[in-house]
Amino acid sequence: MRNPLQEQLLKAGLVKKDKAAKIVRDQAKQRQGKAPVAPAEDKVDARQLQAERAERDRALAAERNAEAKAKEIRAQVRQIVDLVKVKRDGDTPYRFNDGERITSVLVTDAQRAQLAAGTLAIVRHGEGFELIPRIAADKIHARAPDLIALDHGRKEGDPPPSEDDDAEFYKQFAVPDDLMW
Repeated sequence: MRNPLQEQLLKAGLVKKDKAAKIVRDQAKQRQGKAPVAPAEDKVDARQLQAERAERDRALAAERNAEAKAKEIRAQVRQIVDLVKVKRDGDTPYRFNDGERITSVLVTDAQRAQLAAGTLAIVRHGEGFELIPRIAADKIHARAPDLIALDHGRKEGDPPPSEDDDAEFYKQFAVPDDLMW
């Protein structure tokens, strides 16, 4: 069965009957999947494009993972500071260098002595600063050392205390083998 355009072209004498039949057969072959094989260049280009797309997807995924990790670390630091921050109700300003600026926080005389001894540290928290104990400062230093504004208890280049230090401390306490819960 021919389409109306083919019939009009045949009636007008613009196309011969055998030429129209050949076109119909070619179209039928294409519909049935017997089309000629595509050149190999197209396949190579398609593979190359697919590889480039996969590489770009991997790079985007790595970037998203890095952003998620940084966000998780910021949340951990924020939680540590919120849990252990020392209440500052003093009226004595304690001045320290924060990069290129000199900043001050109000502390008590006891807190000033603890800051000088290194048992307290100052960390950046939100728009301001908070006082935290030494243990929390070590945990924050392990996660985000750039948030520590002042820490007299740590020398430049000192590594943070490891979990092995805790294990050595607890070795002195023997746990009985026959302990029943």
